[in-house]
Amino acid sequence: MKFLYDLFPVILFFLAYKLADIYVATGVAIAASVIQVAWSRWRHGRVEKMYWVTLGLVVLFGGLTLLLRDPVFIKWKPTVVNWLFAAAFLGSGLFMKRNLLQRMMSHAVTLPDPVWKRLNLAWVTFFFLAGAANLYVAYHFAEETWVNFKLFGMLGLTLLFLLAQGFYLSRYIEMAEES
Repeated sequence: MKFLYDLFPVILFFLAYKLADIYVATGVAIAASVIQVAWSRWRHGRVEKMYWVTLGLVVLFGGLTLLLRDPVFIKWKPTVVNWLFAAAFLGSGLFMKRNLLQRMMSHAVTLPDPVWKRLNLAWVTFFFLAGAANLYVAYHFAEETWVNFKLFGMLGLTLLFLLAQGFYLSRYIEMAEES
């Protein structure tokens, strides 16, 4: 359910685009992100940093898109989000004792430090490449193709990456069970 909640603004952006145009979809994405943050605050008493970052970027890039009537700004938003995540994961791997991935997942999985470092670097690489792929599609394909890629392509890439990560981790989980 949280997965769909996280995708709420993207799904509404996609539907609004299919029913109207990029500018209506951008306004809907801004409104959906505001609703997402307000709901999270009301329901849980706090808002995850990811939602704040996403809201700030969608308001900034979406606002520029609406103000200047230029969709290039909203097309850059997914890249900026992905590259900020890549920078955060990279920075945590370089400057913290435990990287972000280890901080988020160590309660559920026990892994040797070198494995945590490789996984963190894999996420850095994934976020960087996802951002680059978004720009490639945005600049080399029609707007409608980019909108479809934003929902289905990015979702597909993420699921494939998670599946590959699961296969990688399965080696270590089996080792732990045998011990």
